[in-house]
Amino acid sequence: MNNKQKIYFFSQLQTDGDQNMVDILGGKGANIAEMCKLGLPVPPGFTLATSLCSDYLKTKSLSTSLKKNIKKNIAKTEGIIERTFGGSNPLLLSVRSGAPVSMPGMMETILNIGLTSKTIPFMIDATSGNERFVYDSYRRLIMMYADVVMEKALKLNKSSRPIRELMEKELDSIKKVNGYKNDSNMKAKDWKVLSEKYLKIVKKEFGVPFPDDHYEQLYGAVAAVFESWNGKRAKEYRSFEKISSSMGTAVNVQAMVFGNLGKNSGTGVAFTRNPSTGENNFFGEWLPNAQGEDVVAGVRTPHPIIDEKNSNKSLSVALPKAFEDLKDVRKRLENHFDDMQDIEFTIQENKLWMLQTRRGKRTGIAAIKIATDMVKEKLITKEVAVGRVRPVQIYESLLKNIVAEDLNNNTPVSSGLPAGPGASCGSAVFTAEKAEALGKKGKKVILIREETSPEDIHGMHYSEGILTSRGGLTSHAALVARGWGKSCVVGCQDLTIDKSHRFAKIADKKIKEGDQITLNGSSGDIYIGGLRLFQNPLDNVGPLSQLLSWADKIRKLKIRTNADTPEDCERALEFGAEGVGLCRTEHMFFDEKRVHEFRKMILAQDKKSRTSYLKNLLPFQTKDFYKIFKKMDGLPVTVRLLDPPLHEFINIQRKEMKNLANDMGLSLKLVEERVESLKEANPMLGHRGCRLGVSYPEVTSMQAHAIIGAAVRLKKEGKNPKVELMIPLVSNLKEFLNQKNIVLEAKNEIIGKSGLKINLKIGTMIEIPRACLVAEDIAKEADFFSFGTNDLTQTTFGFSRDDTGTFFPHYFNEEILSVDPFEEIDRKGVGRLMKMAVKDARAVKNSISIGICGEHGGEPKSIEFCKILGLDYVSCSPYRVPIARLAAAQVEI
Repeated sequence: MNNKQKIYFFSQLQTDGDQNMVDILGGKGANIAEMCKLGLPVPPGFTLATSLCSDYLKTKSLSTSLKKNIKKNIAKTEGIIERTFGGSNPLLLSVRSGAPVSMPGMMETILNIGLTSKTIPFMIDATSGNERFVYDSYRRLIMMYADVVMEKALKLNKSSRPIRELMEKELDSIKKVNGYKNDSNMKAKDWKVLSEKYLKIVKKEFGVPFPDDHYEQLYGAVAAVFESWNGKRAKEYRSFEKISSSMGTAVNVQAMVFGNLGKNSGTGVAFTRNPSTGENNFFGEWLPNAQGEDVVAGVRTPHPIIDEKNSNKSLSVALPKAFEDLKDVRKRLENHFDDMQDIEFTIQENKLWMLQTRRGKRTGIAAIKIATDMVKEKLITKEVAVGRVRPVQIYESLLKNIVAEDLNNNTPVSSGLPAGPGASCGSAVFTAEKAEALGKKGKKVILIREETSPEDIHGMHYSEGILTSRGGLTSHAALVARGWGKSCVVGCQDLTIDKSHRFAKIADKKIKEGDQITLNGSSGDIYIGGLRLFQNPLDNVGPLSQLLSWADKIRKLKIRTNADTPEDCERALEFGAEGVGLCRTEHMFFDEKRVHEFRKMILAQDKKSRTSYLKNLLPFQTKDFYKIFKKMDGLPVTVRLLDPPLHEFINIQRKEMKNLANDMGLSLKLVEERVESLKEANPMLGHRGCRLGVSYPEVTSMQAHAIIGAAVRLKKEGKNPKVELMIPLVSNLKEFLNQKNIVLEAKNEIIGKSGLKINLKIGTMIEIPRACLVAEDIAKEADFFSFGTNDLTQTTFGFSRDDTGTFFPHYFNEEILSVDPFEEIDRKGVGRLMKMAVKDARAVKNSISIGICGEHGGEPKSIEFCKILGLDYVSCSPYRVPIARLAAAQVEI
């Protein structure tokens, strides 16, 4: 085959392309060619290669040589179809887009090209005087061509109203005058009158007549489809889906077949399996006496292809022969492509014609079921099944979602960043205290805040979902929501909350406390009112468990979880976690009694007093760790020592200060002064992590005693705790040794008394660039490294992750950044530091265990990078464990 070929012909007699030529022919053209090779009934035509799109966009014209080549291929089409383009037995053409990556509905289509004042009478004769059909087809051509070519591509419109809107108004007027309910009631004379009105509208609005030459129509349509590659919606879709803008679209020129020729004709769209549930049944809709755009546009209510009631409107009953042919095609396509297909077809006077097939889009639930079913049916292997399901589809299958009907019938009032999984619905509340009070009573609430902090944790726990006006995808609200599997939308710039905490406004819509609100955490959309939700139960013997069991046999990376409570651990174990990669101890302090004691410790003036207050916390911490270690018996648990800035614990009101003053026997003024003295200009880079332990070694000592004491207690009970104690925010070896020595002192004290040996490792969290640069030194003394990629990204870029929502949109629009580095590891910067740290650490201690516990631990491309680096494990929130299991397997395939 000539690789420089620009146009590829297809028919059942001769086909130049095949399904492997997607980059050249686009998805539609490649699959049309493949259907021809299978001998399926496909109207003949030809595909203009994707390379011609970039040629056109550079010159904004079709070359003379290209036009000659088009004419040659039309002659071939005429020879097969036995009709002539522009002749007395007219051949009409469709022009459709077809990019290498599916972009449904984003580009343009024009039908019935070739109808002119010359060919209309011939077309009427060729259809035995069917004027109604011919003028119906002509008015469609005028509208589509005026919209796609003259308005969008050539920008000829002189008025502010879209041409399609003006034409729809004329159609509605004729229907109203004649009392017609549907387009199907229109008669031949009506379509003829409407066509004449459309021609007048074109002349008036564009200042030029509608083209009456068949080749002018064709060339205009081809150019317009190329032009639509850079249309607004196509560019937005590519940006959203991260599709390259350089690939361009192919153009498919094909002989028209007609579903609007009468009651024995029709058109439809079908899926070879149910795209919502994955059930192996034929699923689709059709319309009698219609063209393809009618099904997609929703101007008429379609009928099922097959239904349980066997109604007369179903295709199986109305046109049984065509249905049987379609059923046969369904089977052949699935067996050939080894996947569920989305097909478009037309039936012209009982004859079936296939217009398109492509890999059908499906829900997460359907994707999993189809993949596992096809393994049972011996269509695909287990490895193919594991590789076929996208990790995000695993996530979708576990979450609540909005019922499709409600989603279609409601418009979001605004949107934010889709920060946390699935959907939620409940009564609006504006304080964590209110959320907790109502949640404890079993009420479903949505917590609405400017941004959440660790002190809101109790309210977040009792909320169905969380909505904030500030923050990004790795803000506190987002991190907690993902960890708990709660729906969350952050950074809604239309949201303002009244200081009274009694109401809020979203895009001028007032939401009072108690009003129903629905969040779609997967899309970021916000709805006023209560939409219906559904959730599929987690089935340990169902398709998801089966798919993940296959993935587990393939993957090499271990999968741990980020979990702070026994409940988190239990959920993560259900999802297949192989240990805890991050247990954050700060959340354990935010119980009202505990945080009061901890605040007393912070405000104390001397070590003796601090130690005294911490002793009150020791039993609580020991009990917390005991429960977690017991739940994870035999599996590694990485516990991070206290990390957040002190300011998060003392961000308190006057009432709490009075309580502290009374309890500590201090004056209110002294407490206020002490609180004020502890405030920092930039607390996230201030007194936190190991720095806190250096200043307050008694805090590290208390936590070490609690962690090791809990492990010893379990050891006495015959359990097998595996503890990894992690020192946070280390930037040099001496910091690490300072804290390690305190831990070892506690260990020796407890072990000396008990005489028991426990499995204890002491390591550090690598989250500061300097730690990566001196990893060789730290590794000599550390048993393990865990990359905290949230803070490592923050400190490498110098971005505050909670504030990126204000400027990241501009960065993406200007293509300064292609992806959010807080979502996907930045390989050139952050990744380079990680690579250096791994290489240097393993050079001095080959056995050192290295993992990742930032949010990136559940993101597929980041997991791929972790595999490349040679990490031992990734750790992520419980709900992302199944995603990580699949993604880690896909890296190996």
